[in-house]
Amino acid sequence: MDPKRARRIALYRWLKRILYGIAGLGLVGALVFAWLPKPIPVEVAVVERGSLRVTVDEDGQARIKDRYVVSAPLFGSLARIELEPGDSVTQGQVLARIAPVQPALLDTQARASAEARLAQTLAAQRQSEVQIERAQTSFDAARSDLVRVRQLFAHDASSRQALEQAELADRRTTAELSSQKFASRVAKFEVEMARAALLRVPRSGKTSPPLEVPSPVSGRALKVMHKSEGVVQAGTQLLEVGDPAALEVVVDVLTSDAARIAAGAEVSLDRWGGPPIEGRVRRVEPSAFTRLSALGVEEQRVNVLIDLTSPREQWSSLGDGYRVEAHIVVWKGIDVIQVPASALFRQGDGWALFRIEGGVALLTPVELGQRTMREVQILKGLQGGERIIVHPSDKVAERVKVAAK
Repeated sequence: MDPKRARRIALYRWLKRILYGIAGLGLVGALVFAWLPKPIPVEVAVVERGSLRVTVDEDGQARIKDRYVVSAPLFGSLARIELEPGDSVTQGQVLARIAPVQPALLDTQARASAEARLAQTLAAQRQSEVQIERAQTSFDAARSDLVRVRQLFAHDASSRQALEQAELADRRTTAELSSQKFASRVAKFEVEMARAALLRVPRSGKTSPPLEVPSPVSGRALKVMHKSEGVVQAGTQLLEVGDPAALEVVVDVLTSDAARIAAGAEVSLDRWGGPPIEGRVRRVEPSAFTRLSALGVEEQRVNVLIDLTSPREQWSSLGDGYRVEAHIVVWKGIDVIQVPASALFRQGDGWALFRIEGGVALLTPVELGQRTMREVQILKGLQGGERIIVHPSDKVAERVKVAAK
């Protein structure tokens, strides 16, 4: 055989062997790679620093602060009431007319009842005057404190918090004084009605002219309870009047949440059909009540009263009895390390999460601070900018390789 041909045949055999070897090594490498553990795909979030607000979220109801139910001051025949709900009324406007029809045999008893009612209304009027003096004293003190704190703040001798507290006290005492003045006008109206009713109690079978029942305040007719003509008993509710512009919001919260709510706390109100409204907590009522939850569980709850602080134009379409969703701020921080609540899980008596370093999951115990439904404050264990795993599955463990989805 030609030596050159023999060399070509040998070279060809060696090339085949090399190619088969490379193919075999590739196949082995592919099998090894297929059996190697792959990084677990996970959802990743970045630890952030920023502001955090913790709120108590509950449904509430808007209601008119000062409302008055006009009742029949004596037994008699009521003329038809022409007012409709929503109609404007002015103080002193005649709302109803009642003609006395008391039988002669009951004159003495009727007069005694009318005199007792007059004495009761006079006592209520005197009590109202005392309440006005007390509210006026609180208002004067709060206004004086506000002027003093403003002067100190202007000279950098007082804090912003002290100024806000003084402004809150001024608004609260102003509202209280206004409410007491409303109560005083109502008490005066009650006295006038009691005197008018006493004068119209018939003597010796004589008839008296109809009694005109005026409006104690200016505002609107909210409800008409007894519209049709007919005989009514003394004390029968006829209609309700109030000022729709003087609104407040009442929210009932769990007693455990009420313990964290302070007077003056910021409130955001939304989902009432208009733009969000700002408010402030005026009072947390001291007495709780029992209410059944949607699941039929008895809960102890407390009413929280909220004043609206946004301009009237923003909530002019908000009416009496409207539903609102209230978010009452119980804590807020400015530079807070926070993570999604879905990244945390229990570890013994504490909490932990997985952070990612070099593509590996590291179990990290953390100390928690304030929390919301979505975000949690981290006091110890993390720094801003680190990457963490949210919604970790049971496949994620210490030192396991992971990859972001």
